[in-house]
Amino acid sequence: MSVKSIFRPQLFAGKSALVTGGGTGIGKAITQELLHLGCNVMMASRKEETLLKTANELKSQISKENPAKLKWKVCNIRQEDQVKNTVEETIAQFGSLDFLVNNGGGQFPSPSEMISLKGWNAVIETNLTGTFLCCREAYNIWMREHGGVIVNIIADMWKGFPLMSHTGAARSAVDNLTKSLSVEWAKSGVRVNSVAPGIIYSKTAADNYKHFEGDLMGSQIPTIPAKRLGTPEEVSAAVCFLLSPASAFTSGISLRVDGAKSLFSSSLAFDNIPDHNKLPAYRWEDDVKKQGGDSNGKVSKL
Repeated sequence: MSVKSIFRPQLFAGKSALVTGGGTGIGKAITQELLHLGCNVMMASRKEETLLKTANELKSQISKENPAKLKWKVCNIRQEDQVKNTVEETIAQFGSLDFLVNNGGGQFPSPSEMISLKGWNAVIETNLTGTFLCCREAYNIWMREHGGVIVNIIADMWKGFPLMSHTGAARSAVDNLTKSLSVEWAKSGVRVNSVAPGIIYSKTAADNYKHFEGDLMGSQIPTIPAKRLGTPEEVSAAVCFLLSPASAFTSGISLRVDGAKSLFSSSLAFDNIPDHNKLPAYRWEDDVKKQGGDSNGKVSKL
């Protein structure tokens, strides 16, 4: 699927980004949109096969007029030496590291009393420690002297995360880490923010929960005031906004992309929200039709 970004073409021309977990789902959408906006991207993930497949697909979508380059590197963000090497390789390939998007992560559903220490440590090390290592190395190697923007992908864990207490704890910690780093590193011209996706439908997400009985994701729609699931494009747009000059005075926040799910409570005066279709999904394939133009700037865009 080609990108029809809401942002103007070449917004990030000459910039370079490292996107962890960039080969599938939300990370893939972020990589796609950054490339469309002229940004060089280094995709990093543990699985070489996934990276190679995604890279071949996305490279075919880059127009001849677009100077953006796409590279990939196998990296386990739990391993300090691999993170450092990936940051250094990104700079070696592109000459800079302007953006870091920490999308890499992983978890598994389990009652808390059944989570082994090995399982707990794996999730904490991936979602929290891995994010910290990427932030630290990006700052020490490049951003301390040159500035930059970091966006951490967290989750809707504001009211706890039953059956996923390990990732709830880790993502909550990253929310706090984001706030701490935004203050500490402002002196270097570094902005740090988070994006907290709600229930976002992608093939990757659907596959992760296919062993559950019934439609696990769809069953959550009654608790989402927007009355639908989110799209990867909607998360990517939030990330690109936080990376862009439009958010130059924005740092230390967590932007919720969840259709107001995190604010919904059945204890309110009403028990449910009526079904409606007043908040339609944003998808790239629909954007051009709605705006009456194309992705080459023939319509007014942000």
